Amino acid sequence: MWGTIGQPCTRRTAYVLEEIYAHVLRRNPGEREFHQAVREVLESLPVVLERRPELCDGSLLDRLCEPERQVIFRVPWTDDEGRVHVNRGFRVEFNSALGPYKGGLRFHPTVNLDIVKFLAFEQTFKNALTGMPIGGGKGGSDFDPKGRSDAEVMRFCQSFMTELQRHIGEHTDVPAGDTGVGAREIGYLFGQYRRITNRFEAGVLTGKGVGWGGSHARPEATGYGLVVFTAEMLRVRDLELEGMRVVVSGSGNVAIHAAEKAAASGATVVACSDSGGYVVDEEGLDLDLLKQVKLKDRARLSAYADERGGAEYHDGGRVWDVACDVALPCATQNELDEDAARTLIGNGVRVVAEGANMPTTPEAVRALREADVLFAPGKAANAGGVATSALEMQQNASRTLWTFEKTEDRLTEIMKHIHHTCHDTAERYGRPGDYVAGANIAGFELVGESMQAQGVI
Repeated sequence: MWGTIGQPCTRRTAYVLEEIYAHVLRRNPGEREFHQAVREVLESLPVVLERRPELCDGSLLDRLCEPERQVIFRVPWTDDEGRVHVNRGFRVEFNSALGPYKGGLRFHPTVNLDIVKFLAFEQTFKNALTGMPIGGGKGGSDFDPKGRSDAEVMRFCQSFMTELQRHIGEHTDVPAGDTGVGAREIGYLFGQYRRITNRFEAGVLTGKGVGWGGSHARPEATGYGLVVFTAEMLRVRDLELEGMRVVVSGSGNVAIHAAEKAAASGATVVACSDSGGYVVDEEGLDLDLLKQVKLKDRARLSAYADERGGAEYHDGGRVWDVACDVALPCATQNELDEDAARTLIGNGVRVVAEGANMPTTPEAVRALREADVLFAPGKAANAGGVATSALEMQQNASRTLWTFEKTEDRLTEIMKHIHHTCHDTAERYGRPGDYVAGANIAGFELVGESMQAQGVI
């Protein structure tokens, strides 16, 4: 199977990879997203293992595919009517070879061990690519904050942190926000941590409010960084983002700030979506209105079309049916399938860059690459969020607060560094223009070399 991806390798290398993947399947039955994430990385490695067989020593690949620690716990909480609910909490601390575990918390009904494990695995390589001293982890709960009062969300967060605090710390594991976990939730979580530990340990969580240990540009970072990476990809082909037509999936924090940065770069962002449908605004999305509807009012996207003359709301359907030059999937995993990819290709898309984690199916990635569409995997393109979280940790350690401009400048430098690393690594291994291979190989080398240097642990 490893010979089907354009990377000829010896029988020994193919056998090693086959055995490792088969072991992952046996040890983690039914965890389809985790299997997908592992296979995507392993498929990039034959050429590396042919040149650097020492990276197979000490069962390094087996260790790399096994989390260092997985924590599952009960989260009881009481709603406003006095009813007790029980949710499940997770924290997967995947790899700390480069630094303390770092990765967000996701509160959503779909969260389970499979989802958290795949996210933590991806996070390990994403964090390595930033060049910052942070390992990979992820966590969350199947709790749904939608429709819950602030008091209910607070009680849930306090219960969740009562257990989580045993496992985290600024030198151990530093969670942040993710889907369903924004400034409100981080505030409640940090408050409970401070209450239990009797320490104002600002570096234990990132995504905090600027007034109490947070960083400027953190809410914008993932979306802004995504657009910086996209612009760098275009520049390699002597193209510019200015004048291009952009479609974004999702309408949360990442999607909105990606749209904002793209518009500031001279592009026209014509469509975005939510779980109910999508809106098309040919004049370009009104970002102030979109922020009001989605980030402040927490309303459905249809409310945008109600307020905005000329905008069309489509109930259901696919935002990928809207013609564009640049597609930025920023919603959830496996949202862009092969059929959607072929629609984008038929409509002349030039770039697809992932703002979410693994939003493009393997079949869709293959179709895009065969059509010579520039494709950026999430572990590279959406690393701006965790990079700025690491910058927040730096500010916490020195008890300083940088300006928005300084933080954004550092973010831009980091995203250009990630692009340079992925682009040059792909070329060095004979895969020019293949950002998937470049990101996977570069991340693997950085983590693998550190693991080897530290011995079998």
